[in-house]
Amino acid sequence: MCELLWPESSLEEHCRELDSILVSGKYGTLPMAILVSHNEDGTSTGFLEVGLRSHADGCDTAQPVGFVEGWFVHEAYRKQGIGTALMRSAEDWARRQGCLEMASDTWIDDERSLHSHEALGFEVVDRCVHFRKAL
Repeated sequence: MCELLWPESSLEEHCRELDSILVSGKYGTLPMAILVSHNEDGTSTGFLEVGLRSHADGCDTAQPVGFVEGWFVHEAYRKQGIGTALMRSAEDWARRQGCLEMASDTWIDDERSLHSHEALGFEVVDRCVHFRKAL
């Protein structure tokens, strides 16, 4: 599923990163959890990676914030409440970490993600275009 969400990275890169998170429960030095949904026969239907960040745009800088690092539900299982259940579990995880806010981001033109976030109570706090120039 990671390959479907982040196709720019190789399977090997995904495996290394997942192994590290699963062993340590952290991404870098901060806590992280990977939440996975399954259907009745055990087939994975989606996942959400949630981490703790020291700050996030639009959030109170005086305290850590829960952050949605990645959120994916297979096309065949969308519109069934799986994404909502994963997000609610991520919010519960963040509350147990002492967070009072949850943050996330997406690409500026990803309308599906924008609508999904807004439907779950997220509000847009900023829009940004990043630039690069080779020298």
